Amino acid sequence: MAIDVKSLSDAFGAEVIGADLSRWDDDEQFRCIHDAFLNYGVIAIRNQDMTPDAQIAFAGRFGNLQGHVLKKFLLPEHPEILVLSNRRDKGEPIGIADAGRHWHTDMSYTERPPLGSMLYAHEIPPEGGDTLFANLHAAYDALPEALKDRISGLKGVYDYTRDYEKARKKNPDRPPLSEAQLASLPKVEHPMVRTHPETGRKALYVNEGHTTGVAGMAEEEGRALLSELFEFSTRPEFTYRHKWQRHDVLFWDNRRALHHALPYDQQYTRHMHRVTVAGDIPV
Repeated sequence: MAIDVKSLSDAFGAEVIGADLSRWDDDEQFRCIHDAFLNYGVIAIRNQDMTPDAQIAFAGRFGNLQGHVLKKFLLPEHPEILVLSNRRDKGEPIGIADAGRHWHTDMSYTERPPLGSMLYAHEIPPEGGDTLFANLHAAYDALPEALKDRISGLKGVYDYTRDYEKARKKNPDRPPLSEAQLASLPKVEHPMVRTHPETGRKALYVNEGHTTGVAGMAEEEGRALLSELFEFSTRPEFTYRHKWQRHDVLFWDNRRALHHALPYDQQYTRHMHRVTVAGDIPV
């Protein structure tokens, strides 16, 4: 079956047409999808019938899979999969209902943030719940030269716990973090400009969800600089809005893309499975 790649927006993103991800061991198909992933940053593959095993197998071709600290919401018997869902079982949530309600890159608060994230839509609401993406290559390229010079060599400070506690206040279904979980989540530092390890392109690398300060900079000054960068990186000309369809697979490159999940009416079900592919230390 021939693979076709169709651009989804002027900013970035593409639809890969003709792929069947259940054929995870098809080398030619994988090469086409991998090329589209690097070229477009966000790829959509529609009308897939993906079992958990198939999703794990296909994502695993990109590298080792990375777990998540919220083990309560991992899929039973498939701990590689994080459940994003507002379904409940016997009154208890089976997934995270409000994941990603801010601009962020997945797990950027870890020493080795994920290469990419793959999200499969089992069920979606009739409206709402879209996902926004921002192109951090384009954002960096468009920065004023003086601002590029200012942030060159600087590192952002990343902290999962600050944002998580804010989210818990809005959603008590999120469990408190244990002492062991907190110990596994120390603050980390990453370059505010990172170089993509496969393409060599530079990308702005900060996000409002997890970047809490600038290493070595006074708090107020760092906060002002980050606010300027957050606002710049999510300008409309850098963004793509994905309207989900049932059985969509969306795979995005966390090394060059921000994303933001939009709210939806909770009377409807939104049920998705996410896997993340392990990455490297940003440089």
